[in-house]
Amino acid sequence: MNTHFIPDQDAGLSENHGKPHVIVIGAGFGGLAAAIRLQARGYQVTIAEKLEQAGGRASVFQQNGFIFDAGPTIVTAPFVFEELWEMCGKRMADYVTLEPLDPFYRIRFDDGDVFTCNGDADFMRSEVARFNKDDVAGYDRFLEESEENYKIGFEMMGTEPFSKFSDMLRFLPQLISHRADRSVYAHVAKHITHEKLRIALSFHPLFVGGNPLRVTSIYSLIAYLERNWGVHYVMGGTGALVAGMVKLFKEQGGSLLLNSPVDRVLIEHGTAKGVVLDGGREIDSDLVVSNADAAWGYENLLGGTAPKRWKQQKLNRINFSMSLFVWYFGTDKQYENVDHHTILMGPRYQGLLKDIFDNKVLADDFSLYLHRPTATDPSVAPEGCDSYYVLAPVPHLEADTNWHQEAENYRQRIQDRLEETIMPGLGDHIAASMIMTPNDFKRRLNAPFGAAFGPEPIFTQSAWFRPHNASEEVDGLYLVGAGTHPGAGLPGVVTSAKVLDRLIPHASEFVRAK
Repeated sequence: MNTHFIPDQDAGLSENHGKPHVIVIGAGFGGLAAAIRLQARGYQVTIAEKLEQAGGRASVFQQNGFIFDAGPTIVTAPFVFEELWEMCGKRMADYVTLEPLDPFYRIRFDDGDVFTCNGDADFMRSEVARFNKDDVAGYDRFLEESEENYKIGFEMMGTEPFSKFSDMLRFLPQLISHRADRSVYAHVAKHITHEKLRIALSFHPLFVGGNPLRVTSIYSLIAYLERNWGVHYVMGGTGALVAGMVKLFKEQGGSLLLNSPVDRVLIEHGTAKGVVLDGGREIDSDLVVSNADAAWGYENLLGGTAPKRWKQQKLNRINFSMSLFVWYFGTDKQYENVDHHTILMGPRYQGLLKDIFDNKVLADDFSLYLHRPTATDPSVAPEGCDSYYVLAPVPHLEADTNWHQEAENYRQRIQDRLEETIMPGLGDHIAASMIMTPNDFKRRLNAPFGAAFGPEPIFTQSAWFRPHNASEEVDGLYLVGAGTHPGAGLPGVVTSAKVLDRLIPHASEFVRAK
């Protein structure tokens, strides 16, 4: 048994005391969650992270005193995080402060109509009734089915490894009876007649990279997640949650290597035995867990090992999620009328989704998600200022868009739209500005085609059809994160680490087996 251990760059020399050693590739939420769980189950864990900071898509950018969360901004299932601290005999609340939001968000339609969403059942029925009182009963039925889909998609299937096709067959009766072949939009339309309500209740798959017009209706579970556990903001920004997880990981004896991209997995006789960092440094281990994009990893991390299932032809057939254009900006004034979360719908819904996912063209119109954390947390901006991030779903890099030429023009169009709607005079008050394009998702995060969420979560790319959590290519190699089961979004990537509990024995059992 090989227990060679590499010390933490920041913490000085550590020892593994004979524990089996695991290398985790990547310190995104999936990698951090896997590392914490494995530490709690008796392993010694080292994380090798490509970037200068932990977090992956949840990196933190700073400029002129403004703090920007690079990626995820909300927590909808706090229990998946709380469990990590509980496994270590600690309390998440001692490390991280979650603030429940009310409202969750406001949806502003192109004509100025506003739909407000929160966790109060009576309020939500009244909101639905404002648009169409005849849809209230249908809304209640939609929520009932969302809860049923949550029980199937999250509680039953979420932690199932799906290593064998028979695992998938066991769930087919439930999937068939709940019409998993139907899209989220079609599922909503079955209950709701008013088009604006259909939009307000069906857009959620975009949070995990899916097209509401074709993603399986099981993803209506997101509506139940929000209703039952609320929508939360992490005080200090999502980066504070990353920092809390890193602190917990190090307190358990883990080591984090930053600025340490992995060149390839060390493979001997078909089994993972460690990694080779860029520059040639080898780190030996008993197991390897990859939080890298699954498709990118199979194409780039296996060295000369010929894949059995995920051959290049199969990788080329993956339908990847859309990408994102994100503008991070700060203002030297506060727009107090702007909520913490605002969704500004453009003039088209179905047509825009088809342009993004199918036609792969950068349309003249867009829909926007605007995040104003200073509505809740003044600490992320200088006094009297606001911090923002505005996001537009866009086609990934299979589209014929030259972002080097288009980026500033697109940013200006978004600024113009915000000025026309809810932020008058914005251009005169910008005090910080940064952008992230699909090119950055590809370069910084090793995301194929700059896709922001990995493979699109259509039915034929979910569960067993997705890259498995126990690699089909290499023994002793495991996968977590958005590109594997159960999928993207904070609950999904953190739960992917929980799946490993079904696949990797406790360290003491691993030693006996060796």
